[in-house]
Amino acid sequence: MAAGDVFVVGVSWRTAPVGVRERLAYRDDEVDAALADLVASPDIEEAVILSTCNRVEIYGSCAEPGLAAAAASARSFLARSRGVAAEGLAGHIYERSDEQAIRHLFRVASALDSMVLGESQILGQLKDAYGAAVRAQSAGPILGRSMEKAFQVAKRVRSETGIARGAANVSSVAVELARRVFGDLHGKTVLVVGAGKMSALAARHLHSAGASGILVTNRSPEKAAELATEVDGSAHPWGDLQRLLGEADVVLSSTGAGEPILTVKLVKAAMKVRRWRPLVIVDIAVPRDAEQAIGKIDGVYLFDIDDLEKVVRDNIAERQKEAEAAASLVDGEVAEHRKWLHAQKVVPTIKSLREYFHQVATVEVDRCIRELGKAESPAEVEKAIRRMGELIANKLLHSPMSALKAGEQAEVEKLVEVTNRLFGLQQNGATGEAGSKKRSA
Repeated sequence: MAAGDVFVVGVSWRTAPVGVRERLAYRDDEVDAALADLVASPDIEEAVILSTCNRVEIYGSCAEPGLAAAAASARSFLARSRGVAAEGLAGHIYERSDEQAIRHLFRVASALDSMVLGESQILGQLKDAYGAAVRAQSAGPILGRSMEKAFQVAKRVRSETGIARGAANVSSVAVELARRVFGDLHGKTVLVVGAGKMSALAARHLHSAGASGILVTNRSPEKAAELATEVDGSAHPWGDLQRLLGEADVVLSSTGAGEPILTVKLVKAAMKVRRWRPLVIVDIAVPRDAEQAIGKIDGVYLFDIDDLEKVVRDNIAERQKEAEAAASLVDGEVAEHRKWLHAQKVVPTIKSLREYFHQVATVEVDRCIRELGKAESPAEVEKAIRRMGELIANKLLHSPMSALKAGEQAEVEKLVEVTNRLFGLQQNGATGEAGSKKRSA
Protein backbone atom coordinates (compact mmCIF):
# COMPACT_ATOMS: atom_id res chain seq x y z
CA MET A 1 0.00 0.00 0.00
CA ALA A 2 1.12 3.56 -0.68
CA ALA A 3 2.24 5.60 2.31
CA GLY A 4 1.95 9.33 2.78
CA ASP A 5 -1.27 10.26 4.59
CA VAL A 6 -0.73 12.41 7.69
CA PHE A 7 -3.15 13.06 10.55
CA VAL A 8 -3.21 14.75 13.97
CA VAL A 9 -5.48 13.95 16.90
CA GLY A 10 -5.42 15.89 20.16
CA VAL A 11 -6.61 18.63 22.48
CA SER A 12 -5.28 22.13 23.11
CA TRP A 13 -5.93 25.22 25.19
CA ARG A 14 -8.50 26.21 22.56
CA THR A 15 -10.62 23.08 23.00
CA ALA A 16 -10.04 21.70 26.50
CA PRO A 17 -9.77 23.17 30.02
CA VAL A 18 -6.57 22.66 31.97
CA GLY A 19 -8.11 19.82 33.99
CA VAL A 20 -8.65 17.76 30.83
CA ARG A 21 -5.19 18.60 29.44
CA GLU A 22 -3.57 17.56 32.72
CA ARG A 23 -5.27 14.15 32.62
CA LEU A 24 -4.11 13.52 29.05
CA ALA A 25 -0.53 14.78 29.45
CA TYR A 26 2.41 12.36 29.15
CA ARG A 27 5.45 12.49 31.39
CA ASP A 28 8.81 12.22 29.64
CA ASP A 29 9.32 8.71 30.99
CA GLU A 30 5.97 7.57 29.54
CA VAL A 31 6.48 8.68 25.94
CA ASP A 32 8.66 5.81 24.67
CA ALA A 33 6.17 3.13 25.68
CA ALA A 34 3.26 5.15 24.29
CA LEU A 35 5.00 5.57 20.93
CA ALA A 36 5.76 1.85 20.78
CA ASP A 37 2.09 1.03 21.43
CA LEU A 38 0.94 3.48 18.76
CA VAL A 39 3.09 2.11 15.94
CA ALA A 40 2.26 -1.44 17.02
CA SER A 41 -1.26 -0.72 15.76
CA PRO A 42 -1.83 -2.12 12.25
CA ASP A 43 -3.40 1.21 11.28
CA ILE A 44 -0.51 3.52 12.26
CA GLU A 45 2.92 3.46 10.60
CA GLU A 46 4.60 6.48 12.24
CA ALA A 47 3.86 8.53 15.37
CA VAL A 48 5.05 11.59 17.32
CA ILE A 49 3.55 12.66 20.66
CA LEU A 50 3.61 16.36 21.58
CA SER A 51 2.68 16.90 25.24
CA THR A 52 2.89 20.38 26.81
CA CYS A 53 0.89 22.33 29.37
CA ASN A 54 -1.24 23.79 26.57
CA ARG A 55 -1.69 20.82 24.21
CA VAL A 56 -1.49 17.04 23.90
CA GLU A 57 -1.33 15.84 20.29
CA ILE A 58 -0.57 12.65 18.39
CA TYR A 59 0.84 13.19 14.91
CA GLY A 60 0.75 10.11 12.72
CA SER A 61 1.28 8.71 9.26
CA CYS A 62 -0.59 5.77 7.82
CA ALA A 63 -0.95 3.67 4.70
CA GLU A 64 -3.46 4.74 2.07
CA PRO A 65 -6.44 4.47 2.28
CA GLY A 66 -6.47 3.85 6.03
CA LEU A 67 -6.61 7.46 7.23
CA ALA A 68 -9.97 7.22 9.01
CA ALA A 69 -8.99 3.97 10.76
CA ALA A 70 -5.60 5.36 11.82
CA ALA A 71 -7.09 8.54 13.30
CA ALA A 72 -9.74 6.49 15.11
CA SER A 73 -7.02 4.22 16.56
CA ALA A 74 -5.04 7.24 17.78
CA ARG A 75 -8.13 8.83 19.29
CA SER A 76 -9.03 5.60 21.08
CA PHE A 77 -5.42 5.12 22.24
CA LEU A 78 -5.24 8.63 23.69
CA ALA A 79 -8.31 8.05 25.85
CA ARG A 80 -7.41 4.47 26.82
CA SER A 81 -3.74 5.14 27.67
CA ARG A 82 -4.63 8.05 29.94
CA GLY A 83 -7.56 6.29 31.61
CA VAL A 84 -10.14 8.75 30.29
CA ALA A 85 -13.55 7.73 28.98
CA ALA A 86 -13.76 8.32 25.23
CA GLU A 87 -17.15 10.01 25.56
CA GLY A 88 -15.61 12.44 28.03
CA LEU A 89 -13.31 13.73 25.28
CA ALA A 90 -16.00 14.10 22.63
CA GLY A 91 -16.36 17.84 23.05
CA HIS A 92 -12.63 18.54 23.41
CA ILE A 93 -10.69 16.36 20.97
CA TYR A 94 -10.01 17.40 17.37
CA GLU A 95 -8.86 15.48 14.34
CA ARG A 96 -7.26 16.78 11.15
CA SER A 97 -5.87 14.96 8.15
CA ASP A 98 -3.87 15.45 4.97
CA GLU A 99 -3.48 19.15 4.09
CA GLN A 100 -5.28 20.35 7.23
CA ALA A 101 -3.00 18.23 9.42
CA ILE A 102 0.11 19.70 7.78
CA ARG A 103 -1.26 23.23 8.11
CA HIS A 104 -1.97 22.59 11.80
CA LEU A 105 1.58 21.25 12.35
CA PHE A 106 3.16 24.26 10.62
CA ARG A 107 0.98 26.70 12.59
CA VAL A 108 1.83 24.99 15.89
CA ALA A 109 5.56 25.10 15.11
CA SER A 110 5.30 28.78 14.12
CA ALA A 111 3.40 29.67 17.34
CA LEU A 112 0.36 30.81 15.35
CA ASP A 113 -1.77 28.42 17.41
CA SER A 114 -0.18 29.26 20.77
CA MET A 115 -1.92 30.90 23.72
CA VAL A 116 0.78 33.58 23.51
CA LEU A 117 0.99 34.37 19.81
CA GLY A 118 4.55 34.13 18.50
CA GLU A 119 6.09 32.60 21.65
CA SER A 120 9.30 30.67 21.10
CA GLN A 121 8.92 27.80 23.58
CA ILE A 122 6.63 25.63 21.45
CA LEU A 123 9.23 25.15 18.70
CA GLY A 124 11.72 23.69 21.18
CA GLN A 125 9.00 21.45 22.63
CA LEU A 126 8.10 20.18 19.15
CA LYS A 127 11.75 19.48 18.38
CA ASP A 128 12.04 17.54 21.64
CA ALA A 129 8.91 15.53 20.77
CA TYR A 130 10.31 14.65 17.36
CA GLY A 131 13.68 13.76 18.89
CA ALA A 132 11.94 11.36 21.28
CA ALA A 133 10.13 9.74 18.34
CA VAL A 134 13.40 9.35 16.42
CA ARG A 135 15.02 7.66 19.41
CA ALA A 136 11.98 5.40 19.80
CA GLN A 137 12.09 4.66 16.05
CA SER A 138 8.45 5.65 15.66
CA ALA A 139 9.15 8.52 13.25
CA GLY A 140 9.76 7.46 9.65
CA PRO A 141 10.30 9.33 6.37
CA ILE A 142 6.85 10.93 6.15
CA LEU A 143 6.69 12.46 9.64
CA GLY A 144 10.44 13.06 9.57
CA ARG A 145 10.23 15.19 6.43
CA SER A 146 7.05 16.89 7.72
CA MET A 147 8.62 17.80 11.07
CA GLU A 148 11.83 19.09 9.50
CA LYS A 149 9.73 21.19 7.13
CA ALA A 150 7.74 22.54 10.08
CA PHE A 151 10.97 23.66 11.76
CA GLN A 152 12.05 25.43 8.56
CA VAL A 153 8.67 27.14 8.24
CA ALA A 154 8.84 28.32 11.86
CA LYS A 155 12.28 29.79 11.22
CA ARG A 156 10.99 31.64 8.15
CA VAL A 157 7.99 32.98 10.07
CA ARG A 158 10.21 34.34 12.87
CA SER A 159 12.78 35.87 10.51
CA GLU A 160 10.44 37.24 7.82
CA THR A 161 7.56 38.55 9.96
CA GLY A 162 7.22 40.46 13.23
CA ILE A 163 5.19 37.69 14.88
CA ALA A 164 7.74 37.32 17.70
CA ARG A 165 8.62 40.99 18.08
CA GLY A 166 8.19 42.49 21.54
CA ALA A 167 7.61 40.74 24.88
CA ALA A 168 4.16 39.18 25.23
CA ASN A 169 4.04 38.40 28.95
CA VAL A 170 4.54 40.49 32.07
CA SER A 171 7.57 38.59 33.35
CA SER A 172 9.57 39.06 30.13
CA VAL A 173 8.52 42.64 29.35
CA ALA A 174 10.95 43.84 32.05
CA VAL A 175 13.76 43.06 29.62
CA GLU A 176 12.16 45.27 26.97
CA LEU A 177 11.71 48.15 29.43
CA ALA A 178 15.27 47.86 30.74
CA ARG A 179 16.63 47.85 27.19
CA ARG A 180 14.74 51.07 26.47
CA VAL A 181 16.90 52.69 29.13
CA PHE A 182 20.23 50.85 28.88
CA GLY A 183 20.22 49.38 25.40
CA ASP A 184 22.75 46.65 26.16
CA LEU A 185 22.11 44.80 29.43
CA HIS A 186 25.48 43.07 29.61
CA GLY A 187 27.20 43.79 32.91
CA LYS A 188 24.06 45.19 34.56
CA THR A 189 23.02 44.06 38.06
CA VAL A 190 19.46 43.02 38.97
CA LEU A 191 17.96 43.38 42.45
CA VAL A 192 14.90 41.29 43.37
CA VAL A 193 13.00 42.77 46.29
CA GLY A 194 10.61 40.24 47.81
CA ALA A 195 10.08 36.62 46.86
CA GLY A 196 7.40 36.96 44.20
CA LYS A 197 7.45 34.32 41.46
CA MET A 198 6.84 36.88 38.73
CA SER A 199 9.87 38.86 39.89
CA ALA A 200 11.94 35.69 39.83
CA LEU A 201 10.81 34.96 36.26
CA ALA A 202 11.59 38.51 35.19
CA ALA A 203 15.03 38.24 36.84
CA ARG A 204 15.74 35.06 34.86
CA HIS A 205 14.78 36.82 31.61
CA LEU A 206 17.10 39.71 32.45
CA HIS A 207 19.91 37.32 33.32
CA SER A 208 19.42 35.51 29.99
CA ALA A 209 19.55 38.88 28.23
CA GLY A 210 23.04 39.55 29.64
CA ALA A 211 22.61 40.93 33.18
CA SER A 212 25.70 39.92 35.13
CA GLY A 213 24.31 39.15 38.58
CA ILE A 214 21.11 38.85 40.62
CA LEU A 215 20.82 40.15 44.19
CA VAL A 216 17.89 38.97 46.33
CA THR A 217 16.54 40.48 49.52
CA ASN A 218 13.44 39.60 51.52
CA ARG A 219 12.16 40.13 55.05
CA SER A 220 12.47 36.39 55.53
CA PRO A 221 16.15 35.39 55.15
CA GLU A 222 15.12 31.80 54.44
CA LYS A 223 12.91 32.81 51.51
CA ALA A 224 15.61 35.13 50.20
CA ALA A 225 18.12 32.27 50.25
CA GLU A 226 15.64 29.91 48.60
CA LEU A 227 14.86 32.34 45.79
CA ALA A 228 18.55 33.22 45.31
CA THR A 229 19.27 29.53 44.77
CA GLU A 230 16.45 29.28 42.19
CA VAL A 231 17.69 32.26 40.15
CA ASP A 232 21.41 31.56 40.58
CA GLY A 233 21.84 34.76 42.60
CA SER A 234 22.99 35.84 46.06
CA ALA A 235 20.84 36.52 49.14
CA HIS A 236 21.24 39.69 51.22
CA PRO A 237 19.73 41.01 54.50
CA TRP A 238 16.60 43.14 54.30
CA GLY A 239 18.36 45.87 56.25
CA ASP A 240 20.80 46.33 53.35
CA LEU A 241 18.05 47.50 50.95
CA GLN A 242 19.45 51.03 50.54
CA ARG A 243 22.95 49.71 49.84
CA LEU A 244 21.57 47.19 47.37
CA LEU A 245 19.64 49.93 45.55
CA GLY A 246 22.93 51.74 45.16
CA GLU A 247 24.51 48.69 43.52
CA ALA A 248 21.66 47.57 41.25
CA ASP A 249 20.78 48.85 37.78
CA VAL A 250 17.39 47.13 37.53
CA VAL A 251 15.07 46.59 40.52
CA LEU A 252 12.21 44.08 40.43
CA SER A 253 9.90 44.48 43.40
CA SER A 254 7.03 42.24 44.47
CA THR A 255 6.69 42.02 48.26
CA GLY A 256 2.94 41.98 48.91
CA ALA A 257 3.48 44.63 51.59
CA GLY A 258 0.51 46.74 52.67
CA GLU A 259 2.41 50.02 52.14
CA PRO A 260 5.26 51.19 49.87
CA ILE A 261 8.71 49.94 50.83
CA LEU A 262 10.50 51.87 48.04
CA THR A 263 10.04 55.44 49.26
CA VAL A 264 11.20 58.71 47.75
CA LYS A 265 13.58 59.21 50.70
CA LEU A 266 15.12 55.75 50.32
CA VAL A 267 15.57 55.98 46.56
CA LYS A 268 16.97 59.55 46.69
CA ALA A 269 19.59 58.38 49.19
CA ALA A 270 20.50 55.47 46.93
CA MET A 271 20.72 57.73 43.84
CA LYS A 272 23.21 60.00 45.60
CA VAL A 273 25.43 56.98 46.27
CA ARG A 274 24.98 55.97 42.62
CA ARG A 275 25.95 59.49 41.53
CA TRP A 276 22.64 59.58 39.65
CA ARG A 277 23.40 56.70 37.31
CA PRO A 278 20.13 55.45 35.70
CA LEU A 279 18.01 53.10 37.79
CA VAL A 280 15.08 51.11 36.38
CA ILE A 281 12.45 50.08 38.94
CA VAL A 282 9.82 47.55 37.86
CA ASP A 283 7.10 47.38 40.51
CA ILE A 284 5.08 44.20 39.93
CA ALA A 285 3.38 44.27 43.34
CA VAL A 286 -0.33 44.82 43.94
CA PRO A 287 -0.71 46.93 46.03
CA ARG A 288 2.33 48.80 44.71
CA ASP A 289 5.69 48.65 46.47
CA ALA A 290 6.97 51.98 45.12
CA GLU A 291 5.75 55.49 45.80
CA GLN A 292 4.69 57.06 42.51
CA ALA A 293 6.72 60.20 43.16
CA ILE A 294 9.88 58.11 42.73
CA GLY A 295 9.36 58.37 38.97
CA LYS A 296 10.05 62.12 39.18
CA ILE A 297 13.56 61.63 40.62
CA ASP A 298 16.28 62.33 38.06
CA GLY A 299 17.69 59.12 36.61
CA VAL A 300 14.90 56.90 37.95
CA TYR A 301 12.62 55.08 35.51
CA LEU A 302 9.59 53.64 37.32
CA PHE A 303 7.19 51.12 35.78
CA ASP A 304 4.25 49.50 37.58
CA ILE A 305 2.05 46.52 36.65
CA ASP A 306 -0.26 48.73 34.54
CA ASP A 307 2.71 49.91 32.49
CA LEU A 308 3.84 46.34 31.92
CA GLU A 309 0.39 45.13 30.92
CA LYS A 310 0.03 48.03 28.48
CA VAL A 311 3.32 47.09 26.81
CA VAL A 312 2.12 43.48 26.59
CA ARG A 313 -1.19 44.55 25.02
CA ASP A 314 0.57 46.79 22.50
CA ASN A 315 3.04 44.04 21.60
CA ILE A 316 0.29 41.45 21.18
CA ALA A 317 -1.65 43.86 18.97
CA GLU A 318 1.44 44.23 16.77
CA ARG A 319 1.86 40.46 16.67
CA GLN A 320 -1.77 40.08 15.60
CA LYS A 321 -1.09 42.39 12.66
CA GLU A 322 1.86 40.22 11.64
CA ALA A 323 -0.12 36.99 12.07
CA GLU A 324 -1.85 37.47 8.71
CA ALA A 325 1.48 37.64 6.87
CA ALA A 326 2.73 34.63 8.82
CA ALA A 327 -0.43 32.64 7.99
CA SER A 328 -0.01 33.44 4.30
CA LEU A 329 3.59 32.23 4.44
CA VAL A 330 2.47 29.01 6.13
CA ASP A 331 -0.22 28.40 3.48
CA GLY A 332 2.40 28.64 0.72
CA GLU A 333 4.65 26.16 2.50
CA VAL A 334 1.70 23.79 3.07
CA ALA A 335 0.96 23.73 -0.66
CA GLU A 336 4.58 22.87 -1.44
CA HIS A 337 4.78 20.14 1.17
CA ARG A 338 1.45 18.69 0.05
CA LYS A 339 2.94 18.14 -3.43
CA TRP A 340 5.80 16.20 -1.86
CA LEU A 341 3.41 14.09 0.25
CA HIS A 342 1.27 13.25 -2.75
CA ALA A 343 4.38 12.35 -4.74
CA GLN A 344 5.28 9.80 -2.06
CA LYS A 345 2.01 7.97 -2.69
CA VAL A 346 3.01 7.10 -6.27
CA VAL A 347 6.56 6.00 -5.40
CA PRO A 348 5.61 2.33 -4.75
CA THR A 349 3.64 2.23 -8.03
CA ILE A 350 6.54 3.72 -9.97
CA LYS A 351 8.90 1.22 -8.36
CA SER A 352 6.64 -1.71 -9.25
CA LEU A 353 6.17 -0.41 -12.79
CA ARG A 354 9.92 -0.07 -13.29
CA GLU A 355 10.57 -3.55 -11.89
CA TYR A 356 7.89 -5.07 -14.16
CA PHE A 357 9.20 -3.35 -17.29
CA HIS A 358 12.79 -4.38 -16.53
CA GLN A 359 11.71 -7.94 -15.78
CA VAL A 360 9.94 -8.23 -19.15
CA ALA A 361 12.92 -6.68 -20.95
CA THR A 362 15.42 -8.95 -19.16
CA VAL A 363 13.51 -12.14 -20.05
CA GLU A 364 13.28 -11.20 -23.73
CA VAL A 365 16.88 -9.96 -23.95
CA ASP A 366 18.09 -13.27 -22.51
CA ARG A 367 15.94 -15.12 -25.04
CA CYS A 368 17.36 -12.98 -27.85
CA ILE A 369 20.93 -13.63 -26.76
CA ARG A 370 20.29 -17.38 -26.91
CA GLU A 371 18.85 -17.04 -30.40
CA LEU A 372 21.79 -14.87 -31.53
CA GLY A 373 24.10 -17.67 -30.49
CA LYS A 374 22.43 -19.89 -33.08
CA ALA A 375 22.24 -17.25 -35.83
CA GLU A 376 24.23 -18.08 -38.97
CA SER A 377 23.59 -14.95 -41.00
CA PRO A 378 22.96 -11.23 -40.59
CA ALA A 379 19.34 -11.81 -41.57
CA GLU A 380 18.84 -14.23 -38.67
CA VAL A 381 20.48 -11.71 -36.28
CA GLU A 382 18.10 -9.02 -37.47
CA LYS A 383 15.14 -11.38 -37.14
CA ALA A 384 16.07 -12.27 -33.54
CA ILE A 385 16.44 -8.59 -32.54
CA ARG A 386 13.15 -7.59 -34.17
CA ARG A 387 11.41 -10.52 -32.48
CA MET A 388 12.78 -9.38 -29.13
CA GLY A 389 11.36 -5.90 -29.63
CA GLU A 390 8.00 -7.26 -30.71
CA LEU A 391 7.75 -9.63 -27.72
CA ILE A 392 8.67 -6.85 -25.26
CA ALA A 393 6.04 -4.55 -26.74
CA ASN A 394 3.35 -7.27 -26.76
CA LYS A 395 3.96 -8.26 -23.11
CA LEU A 396 3.94 -4.65 -21.93
CA LEU A 397 0.77 -3.92 -23.89
CA HIS A 398 -1.14 -7.02 -22.80
CA SER A 399 -2.50 -5.79 -19.43
CA PRO A 400 -3.46 -2.22 -20.46
CA MET A 401 -5.07 -3.44 -23.72
CA SER A 402 -7.07 -6.08 -21.84
CA ALA A 403 -8.31 -3.45 -19.38
CA LEU A 404 -9.29 -1.08 -22.19
CA LYS A 405 -11.26 -3.79 -23.98
CA ALA A 406 -12.96 -5.38 -20.99
CA GLY A 407 -14.15 -2.40 -18.91
CA GLU A 408 -17.56 -0.73 -18.74
CA GLN A 409 -18.05 2.30 -20.99
CA ALA A 410 -17.59 4.92 -18.27
CA GLU A 411 -14.54 3.12 -16.93
CA VAL A 412 -13.07 2.70 -20.40
CA GLU A 413 -13.45 6.41 -21.13
CA LYS A 414 -11.43 7.21 -18.00
CA LEU A 415 -8.82 4.59 -18.89
CA VAL A 416 -8.51 6.00 -22.42
CA GLU A 417 -7.99 9.50 -21.01
CA VAL A 418 -5.38 8.28 -18.51
CA THR A 419 -3.60 6.17 -21.16
CA ASN A 420 -3.39 9.10 -23.57
CA ARG A 421 -2.01 11.28 -20.78
CA LEU A 422 0.48 8.71 -19.48
CA PHE A 423 1.97 7.92 -22.88
CA GLY A 424 1.49 11.28 -24.58
CA LEU A 425 -0.76 9.77 -27.25
CA GLN A 426 -2.42 11.93 -29.89
CA GLN A 427 -6.14 11.64 -30.58
CA ASN A 428 -5.43 9.94 -33.91
CA GLY A 429 -3.60 7.16 -32.08
CA ALA A 430 0.00 8.13 -32.91
CA THR A 431 2.40 8.83 -30.06
CA GLY A 432 3.43 12.41 -29.52
CA GLU A 433 7.16 11.77 -29.83
CA ALA A 434 7.44 8.69 -32.01
CA GLY A 435 4.59 9.82 -34.29
CA SER A 436 6.11 13.25 -34.86
CA LYS A 437 9.47 11.67 -35.69
CA LYS A 438 7.82 9.32 -38.13
CA ARG A 439 5.97 12.13 -39.88
CA SER A 440 9.10 14.28 -40.16
CA ALA A 441 11.23 11.43 -41.52
